[in-house]
Amino acid sequence: MIETNVRPPMERPRQAARPAGSLTLGIDVWLLLAVFTLLVFGALMVYSASWDFSLFVNEGDPTATFRRQMMWMVVGIAGAVVASFLDYHWYRRLAVPIMAATIVGLITVFIIGEVRYNATRTLSEGSYSPSELAKVAIIIYLAVWLFSKREQLRDISFGLVPLGMIVGFVSGLIYLQPDLSAAATIVLLGGLMFFLAGGDLKQIFVLSVLVVFVGWFVVQVQPTGSDRIASYLEGIKDPTQAGYHVRRSIEAFVNGGLFGVGIGNSGTKYTGLPVPPTDSIFAVVVEETGLIGGTVLVSLYLVLLWRGLVIARRAPDQLGSLLAAGLTIWIALEAMVNMAVMVGLVPFAGNALPFISVGGSNLIVTLGAVGIILNVARQGKAAANEAAPLPRRRQHAPDDMRRRERRRGVSRPGRSTGAG
Repeated sequence: MIETNVRPPMERPRQAARPAGSLTLGIDVWLLLAVFTLLVFGALMVYSASWDFSLFVNEGDPTATFRRQMMWMVVGIAGAVVASFLDYHWYRRLAVPIMAATIVGLITVFIIGEVRYNATRTLSEGSYSPSELAKVAIIIYLAVWLFSKREQLRDISFGLVPLGMIVGFVSGLIYLQPDLSAAATIVLLGGLMFFLAGGDLKQIFVLSVLVVFVGWFVVQVQPTGSDRIASYLEGIKDPTQAGYHVRRSIEAFVNGGLFGVGIGNSGTKYTGLPVPPTDSIFAVVVEETGLIGGTVLVSLYLVLLWRGLVIARRAPDQLGSLLAAGLTIWIALEAMVNMAVMVGLVPFAGNALPFISVGGSNLIVTLGAVGIILNVARQGKAAANEAAPLPRRRQHAPDDMRRRERRRGVSRPGRSTGAG
């Protein structure tokens, strides 16, 4: 009888653990989910808020505004995808052409611009607003400029003076349209970028005093600004004496209650709420979805702000940090101002509600900004993976394999080698 021993199956070598993020594209999931939810919710609210408005503006077509917004959304998403894969260091070369194109657009408005709501701000039948592009262009330009001058910012001739000239020229062109809220946003973004870049606190204080003085002067000489401030102060004293826009918005909030009247069932959008699909869309949101819906919307913007600042903190260099932080704070600022205006907390401003309000320029530019932030996130994760030490198992994988082979090669006592 021939004894045969079957050797146990050879042990499979364990696979080395993959470094975190190696199976992903480095996309910040929380940021992407927040933006996606805002886009879907925004499309739903635009469809609801623009029905009656579109009947009058588009010669009896109730869905024309919604269809146009969906077209711009597709364009904006495509731009965001491209921006998310374009290395943000390329903006060191593109910053000047982008700013030049913005200035040309702002000047073109005065030549062939269209008059809408007593202001000349748009081109191409209201589809393109150069002031919206200017907000992102100033962030990109200042991020590149401040990064290149980071060693000289404490010198006033290299810091505050050039910054004031750049921001003052762009905001001045926007102010002449007139667009006070966009001009103020440009000035605020300029000061914010200077602070984030590590500008001298004394220079920042001087800049703040100068901005307050110039702002006060503008309010005194500009009828629109003085009217808005006067209406705001009256509304603070007595909400029933606030401006017509704020009073109708508060009426919508009261009608909405806790749970809202239902999507599509807003009454104020039919009875005189000014421009429901644009400036007043937050009032429509709260009336139809209630306080709960408004809170969810605010929470989505807070998630966006949180993830954007985390991405800025983890950026590979200061240029990425400035871009991510500046663009994130700008989006959050636009949302905060729009919602605060509707409840009378700040003077009236024409800021759009990002991802929600109707407007091709704002939607495309905002999605492009998200694409840049995502690119900073991708490069930040890639840099972190390269800098992280390899897992212990991977470092010692060759030694472990040699030890296992030596153990297999030693014959065990009491066992025959077997015969075929």
